[in-house]
Amino acid sequence: MDETKILVNVIIDALQEKKGKRIITMDLSSIEGSICKYFVICQGNTPTQVSSLSDSVWDFVSDRLHEKPLGAIGMKEAQWIAMDYGTVILHIFIPHIREYYNLENLWADADVTEIPDIL
Repeated sequence: MDETKILVNVIIDALQEKKGKRIITMDLSSIEGSICKYFVICQGNTPTQVSSLSDSVWDFVSDRLHEKPLGAIGMKEAQWIAMDYGTVILHIFIPHIREYYNLENLWADADVTEIPDIL
């Protein structure tokens, strides 16, 4: 398994650990001009949960892969947090912000994989 896919799987584990909902991966590697190889998108019900999800990803990736994001924005408001790991960009939304920006539709040419919610 290549490093990017391993990173995606660790991010998914971290999101599921904190009960992230509607997790999807978007493989952008075949799209010319894409800004990374994968998007991982999920949502939390409240800004507190969105913040907790980003903290979980930060900790899991740091502990397991010894990597930190190149950048992260939105931490203060926790409505939409984006974390850039170079080949993977993670987007964590509260529901109405996710619906408004609709990244899934914007990158509709990507290969999308839905990850089942953990109950």
